[in-house]
Amino acid sequence: QDAFEAFHVDKVLVSKYLKSLQIGELAPDQPSIEPTKNKMLVKDFRELRAAVEKMGLLKPNQLFFFLHLAHILLLDTAAWLILFYFGTSLMPFIVSLVVLTISQVQASWLQHDLGHLSVFRKTKWNHLLHKFVMCHLIGASAKWWTLLHSRHHAKPNCFQKDPDIDMHPFLFTLGKKFSVELGIKKKKYMPYNHQHKYFFITLPPLLFPTYFHCHTFYIAYTKRYWVDLTWMLTFYIRFFFIYGSLLEIKSLLAYYFIFRMLESSWFVWVSQMNHIPMDIYYDNNLDWVSTQLQATCNVEQSLFNDWFTGHLNFQIEHHLFPTMPRHNYWKVAPLVKSLCAKHGIEYQCKPLLTAFADIV
Repeated sequence: QDAFEAFHVDKVLVSKYLKSLQIGELAPDQPSIEPTKNKMLVKDFRELRAAVEKMGLLKPNQLFFFLHLAHILLLDTAAWLILFYFGTSLMPFIVSLVVLTISQVQASWLQHDLGHLSVFRKTKWNHLLHKFVMCHLIGASAKWWTLLHSRHHAKPNCFQKDPDIDMHPFLFTLGKKFSVELGIKKKKYMPYNHQHKYFFITLPPLLFPTYFHCHTFYIAYTKRYWVDLTWMLTFYIRFFFIYGSLLEIKSLLAYYFIFRMLESSWFVWVSQMNHIPMDIYYDNNLDWVSTQLQATCNVEQSLFNDWFTGHLNFQIEHHLFPTMPRHNYWKVAPLVKSLCAKHGIEYQCKPLLTAFADIV
């Protein structure tokens, strides 16, 4: 199946776990694809995937990721050195906050690569560095992220299956179909006619410092991710020790929550621009390609856009090939465009600011 192919790097290893689940073979006269799925699109995509593998586009350039990690660590160190050398007055305080925010967001893009097993060829090295970046540099659980994000990739924008849209209908009403459905049922949890206004002061600045903070610890504790919890504690010990030596407790707490709010705002605008404006509804059991394409759109390529979004401006390619190293998205994009054109599927690509406006 295409989802199985997309998620797993070492297919020989994971195939061993499937043997115990086998319940039989299809009879020769039975169709091998469900009627809700586009048979020709599936066939063409599998040919495209075979070509992508032959072209070596699933192989990582480790120098690219090493340099990315190096610039994260340099910014992380610089944030503290600014306060150490220039003092804790307002201007060094603000500059340090901005530098640390950039480091944290770039680290979140790198952990995303590691979580998708796209940095090293060996799975265990991806997992190990994922714990270092996600748990130690960011302070969240790597396994918690993988649990949620894998479900998102399997069924993007499918209500009750994609955890990224669990905020519907409690905080926002998402998608044109769902908005109509809530109106017919006369269900109302929030003043949804004003959600384009209260979005700015709720989700972007508060997702990280409130919900994610609690949820990552809750999941790590209840699922007994003890290794992750230990790694996470090293982040807080390091942060409060090195910054606590320079800042008083009130300034330290303010520093922490301000950079979390800035980081959260950056992350939310980038992560939502590719999904929220797209089709959101119940799972219709479509084929892999159709499921991904109806839920994703791209943002135009530029050096800034690539860096600012962690290459998530190539969201279509990322969703079709989640284990592909991000530095190869631009190479596969023309092939994906051709596939879409052949089957009459819209391939959306927007300017960055247009994508932000479409969220609202």
